Amino acid sequence: MSNLKIPYINNFEGWKKEFEFYYPVKIRFSETDLFGHMNNTVPFIYFEQARIEFFKHLGFMQNWLDPASQAIPVVANLQCDFLKQAFFDENLKVYVKADSVGNSSVDIHYLGVNEKDIPVFSGRGTMVQMDKQTGKGLAWTEEQKELFIRPAVKMD
Repeated sequence: MSNLKIPYINNFEGWKKEFEFYYPVKIRFSETDLFGHMNNTVPFIYFEQARIEFFKHLGFMQNWLDPASQAIPVVANLQCDFLKQAFFDENLKVYVKADSVGNSSVDIHYLGVNEKDIPVFSGRGTMVQMDKQTGKGLAWTEEQKELFIRPAVKMD
């Protein structure tokens, strides 16, 4: 995998080692196409599932779901790079990490690996914390920024 040309990854093996948090998924039959492999839209669903669990783990979702909270999360962009085919009934681990944190945004990176620890897809996306009332970016607190950079515990 060292010869991959993915713009947001400088050194694939080093990048891969930085992941700690993951969310397990099993490819359902309905997520496959006529050729029996995972449909190209499915990783985006997995990104969402894993991202939500990651944010729950960090304590952000609980705050965002509180009706009194002014903050909401919004996905600004999302991309996926397909590395290897995946098929019905395969178990995957979808890893998530915060790659860089801005004033009100965070660049989230994803890695899906199969049971043999072979990468099947990678991805990245920008998520922005917005103010519900104004629709403008809402700055992360220092405590929130710290949560993004501290190591997360693996999920089983």
